Amino acid sequence: MVDSPGGNPRAAVVGTGLIGGSVLLRLRERGIDVTGWDPDAATRAQGRARGVPFPDELADAVRDRDVVFLCGPLSSLPETLRVVGRHAGADCVLTDVGSTKGGVAAFAAAQGLTGRFVPGHPMAGAERAGLTAAVPELFDGAAWVLCPAAEGIERFRTLAALIIDVFDARIVPLAPDVHDSAAALASHIPHLLAGSLAGAVAAADLRDAVLGLAAGSFRDGTRVAGTPAIRTADMLLNNRDQVLAQLGRVTAILDQLAAALRADDAAALVGQYQRARGLRLALLDRELRAAPRDFPLDGDVGDELAYLLSLGSAGGYLTRCVVADGRVTYAGHLPATTG
Repeated sequence: MVDSPGGNPRAAVVGTGLIGGSVLLRLRERGIDVTGWDPDAATRAQGRARGVPFPDELADAVRDRDVVFLCGPLSSLPETLRVVGRHAGADCVLTDVGSTKGGVAAFAAAQGLTGRFVPGHPMAGAERAGLTAAVPELFDGAAWVLCPAAEGIERFRTLAALIIDVFDARIVPLAPDVHDSAAALASHIPHLLAGSLAGAVAAADLRDAVLGLAAGSFRDGTRVAGTPAIRTADMLLNNRDQVLAQLGRVTAILDQLAAALRADDAAALVGQYQRARGLRLALLDRELRAAPRDFPLDGDVGDELAYLLSLGSAGGYLTRCVVADGRVTYAGHLPATTG
């Protein structure tokens, strides 16, 4: 865990909507000294009413903190990172929760912040928004992406330990470009599909009849269309290249399904849906095996970084990170089918 000289970590959360607010509430629930900050004065007042210090000035919120979570809109992250990097101490660990990683990682590198900043993305959320929607248990059991770099490997270790211990999440180490490619299919394109289905019904003559019949498949398929529109647009635009590239895979399957339907080809339809069903079952019941490793703290970090990045890209994750006796020990887990 990230510790201050007095033994207790001091944290700050910048941007306290659903995700940031849930980070803040969990930190407070676990007894961590935490301050909040939000550009909206009414939100700062809400935070104070809940017993959390919310200074009016961003600099006051992040000064003398050991870790700062940047949780504002994607489009605001670069400038917020620049400002926080200037006001937070040199030993402060900086991280974010944005749903794209390539842009903010490149900005951090250009600003000379790679050694202090660990890009992050907790895979959790809801269609609700704002501090009033925040809940401290939002991240329980969630996959939380962190992007380790050789220059900032010490920050990665301490941040990984804190997130595992405080948020009960599992750490998925990924390179920023790998994250953005995988997130396009895992998260961003589902928003496109939900918006397409909901939009088609909204414009249909039978709109109300459809809503009258809608059951689980329609509700599940359109759930994320309830996300605030500006948040969805921000996410899609910030990962535009990867979303468009991976969208080609989805449209190719749709074209194959449509072609099989036009041709009255039941075998082709069954084949496609058997494959899809297998993927769905794999999501619900993934078998994993232990893949622990430990590394010397004073050695070449290349092997450690290779282990971390290969673990995440293979679908694995970490459930423990401990630094002791000159070594870092990871409890890693990999899909059982991975060699």
